[in-house]
Amino acid sequence: MNANWRSIVALVYETNLYVTKSKAPLISIVDDDALARDGIRELVESLGYKAIAFESAQHFLASGVLAETTCLITDLITGLQMPGQSGLELQEALRSRGYQMPVILITAYPNDKDRTRALNNGAVDFLSEPFVECLTDAIKLQSSQASPRRTA
Repeated sequence: MNANWRSIVALVYETNLYVTKSKAPLISIVDDDALARDGIRELVESLGYKAIAFESAQHFLASGVLAETTCLITDLITGLQMPGQSGLELQEALRSRGYQMPVILITAYPNDKDRTRALNNGAVDFLSEPFVECLTDAIKLQSSQASPRRTA
């Protein structure tokens, strides 16, 4: 276990953030890169949350877990675009359907235009890689703020 992971695990226990899996909020992850997707899922689970990962926005939207998802972590773009729908488009589709879960967007290719668009559409955070420590902070922040899951 490298130093970053050890410090995250230590922080989880020091802050009593760890909760039982049966009572843990569900955080959904959408990323077409299997290694990134699995790494984020493992990080989220190490913080005591339930996590489920999807390879595309379409798989997430068809999964049936929208109503119980308390936070969404999605890649902004992978290469030129995730197959079918980018993370920004997924965020906008959720908002148009009335889902208000917090969204954390991650990207290896940050730019001000996409950051502004994401934050204006209600993203909790917009993170550039490497993002392990920032993602941990963003998850904690969204967990401390109650928000309606669906409006309308």
